Amino acid sequence: MNNDNTSFSRRGLMLVLSSPSGAGKTTISRAMLERDANLTMSISATTRPMRPGERDGEDYYFVDETKFNLMAGRGELLEYANVFDNLYGTPKIPVEDALLNGQDILFDIDWQGTQQLADNENAKKDLVSVFILPPNTKELESRLRTRAQDTEEIVQQRMAKASDEMSHYREYKYVIINEDIETSVQCVEKILAAERISIERQIGLHEFVQNLRAPN
Repeated sequence: MNNDNTSFSRRGLMLVLSSPSGAGKTTISRAMLERDANLTMSISATTRPMRPGERDGEDYYFVDETKFNLMAGRGELLEYANVFDNLYGTPKIPVEDALLNGQDILFDIDWQGTQQLADNENAKKDLVSVFILPPNTKELESRLRTRAQDTEEIVQQRMAKASDEMSHYREYKYVIINEDIETSVQCVEKILAAERISIERQIGLHEFVQNLRAPN
């Protein structure tokens, strides 16, 4: 038997980037999205107010608390968490559709959401988790102040929470210390490239190998 067809499909993966606020995950995420055509951003639902320049359905799905709780109660969210008194969650159907079509999804979520994905029997097989650490706490506070999005009270709250967030690094598969953005982005690119060719994500690989082994 001779079969020269070497093409087979791949199931998409969920690439999770987590870090304390200000450690660089958003900057790394944007760079990854710009460079990789097969990577798309997961859009979360949230109860927090819309910030200047944000768009509903593009940056987040902005919903009230009642609607959010209904979505969670109906099992429509892959994960959800309360972060600084606002609710955040990932709608399930868009993610599942993308994965089936071989599209990789980038998640910018915290350790609580990541743990829920890891505990989900259906989701954990698609999960690739990366934790981003700052080089030091002084640099972390400097980044929070430089972006000038939050009040002094919020900055202090984020710094106080950072220690707890960083204690969860062991729950992730990969850890990157973000001393330089470009170097960190390259590390994430290498992780993504390796995970894309893992055996469990190659749909039809067994049949392909069987054809290679079959006599001509």
